Amino acid sequence: MNFKDSLHNSDEFTITFELVPSRGGRNRKLDRTMDLARKIAADGRIQAVSITDNAGGHPALSPDSLGLEIMDTGLDVISHFSCKDKNRNEIESQLFAWDRAGLANLLVITGDYPKSGYCGQPKPVFDLDCVHVLDILSHMNRGRYADRCTMPTTFCKGVAISPFKRTRAEQEMQYCKLKRKKEAGADYVISQLGFDPRKFHELLLFMEENHINLPLLGTVFVPNMGLARLIHAGKVPGCVMGSGLFKEMEDQARAADKGKEARLIRAARLVAVLKGMGYNGAHIGGPGLTMDDLDFLLSQATSLEDNWQELIPQLTSWPEKDFFYYAKDPAKGLNLPAKTSPARTKKHIVPSYGLARLIHNLAFKPGGFLYPAASKTCLALENSIAHRPLHGLEHLSKFILFSCRDCGDCNLSKLAFLCPQSGCAKYLLNGPCGGSRDGWCEVYPETKKCLYVKVYERLADQSALAPFTTGIALPRDWRLANTSAWLNFYKGVDNSGGCLESKK
Repeated sequence: MNFKDSLHNSDEFTITFELVPSRGGRNRKLDRTMDLARKIAADGRIQAVSITDNAGGHPALSPDSLGLEIMDTGLDVISHFSCKDKNRNEIESQLFAWDRAGLANLLVITGDYPKSGYCGQPKPVFDLDCVHVLDILSHMNRGRYADRCTMPTTFCKGVAISPFKRTRAEQEMQYCKLKRKKEAGADYVISQLGFDPRKFHELLLFMEENHINLPLLGTVFVPNMGLARLIHAGKVPGCVMGSGLFKEMEDQARAADKGKEARLIRAARLVAVLKGMGYNGAHIGGPGLTMDDLDFLLSQATSLEDNWQELIPQLTSWPEKDFFYYAKDPAKGLNLPAKTSPARTKKHIVPSYGLARLIHNLAFKPGGFLYPAASKTCLALENSIAHRPLHGLEHLSKFILFSCRDCGDCNLSKLAFLCPQSGCAKYLLNGPCGGSRDGWCEVYPETKKCLYVKVYERLADQSALAPFTTGIALPRDWRLANTSAWLNFYKGVDNSGGCLESKK
């Protein structure tokens, strides 16, 4: 059974495996990867392999190149599609090419921030975010794209979500973004890597409660000790490993096999628990795994399925003091369908936020007291000698208050008057990436807070999060760069006034 059919077959528990291409087009590591893919295809228990797109921000062989070779073995391929290195033209071009080549299964992700490359640090692109790409794919699948009819594509669109956040702000904004991903056309969901069954169960409950009826795969990651140390130390963006679990792995690493069998058994237990609690499948990954390792892991998981509930205490590793979205079920060690979030209170309100919101409501919100006068004034000055001074005044005031980058397509009012062009390393408009940790930005840990954590902290109550769960913020229009956002708003030529649904 192919990957797509397996996802929607209630009798199937879908197993996928993640491959990470190496740097270079011809080397022994790629030969070993292809050999593993052929063995997986012959084994038959794994429905597809996923191929990463410059994982960790490092350049590597592109997923389509390796994917086409693997498809020749008869094995289904899930190609990661990252936004980090492509502008919107390149995104469209690559999607056309992948459709023609038959690479229909995608995992659409924001992507890791680029690391050092040729002669220094590469330029991060992030022209669109993963929600925008999902919308493009949905249009392509319907056969109507860019206001013209085209041959419908058959893309199967996966998305990633992390339930493994230690703070309420990070976790709730992750879940808000998942709702937008569903609205944009996601077909299935894969969790980011984590190790605690209660947090895996949290994601399942959240999707059920919010009617996100999409197939869900849980990532079962088997780290070596070197990678486990990095995850525990917070060096892998968005990944958390508690001290208790790390200490257990360190103790197991004293064995003759350096703890490898123990790590595989733990992964097998997690696969069994995921199947028991209601996941549609498991997405297995980890460096250096062989076909023998996978055979052992899957065989162990099958033998443990009937007693999966007894395995939960052995796998529990999330610190009790950290955030949980739902209350604990003491009988089963998982969750009850009752939220733990306390009533939200005002906090982190800064004077510039209150002032900006007041001015916006008066002058930039239709029906505001100053809206007619402000609109007439800006439009009247468009072609006058006063146009440049007006633009200069706007940029200066917004730079002082918001570190404005003069994009001409302002989204401040949608993001609690925090600028995504200066405040987010990836310029994201539809919610956070998965790379934050303890509220800190993936790119500037311990230095710069995640923009969406700051947005969350500025909002006064739960109803203020509603805009982050409905509608899709339009991408920046680069034609408007270094022009007056005020004038563009009143002329109706910017993207600030609606969502993608309203523009279709």
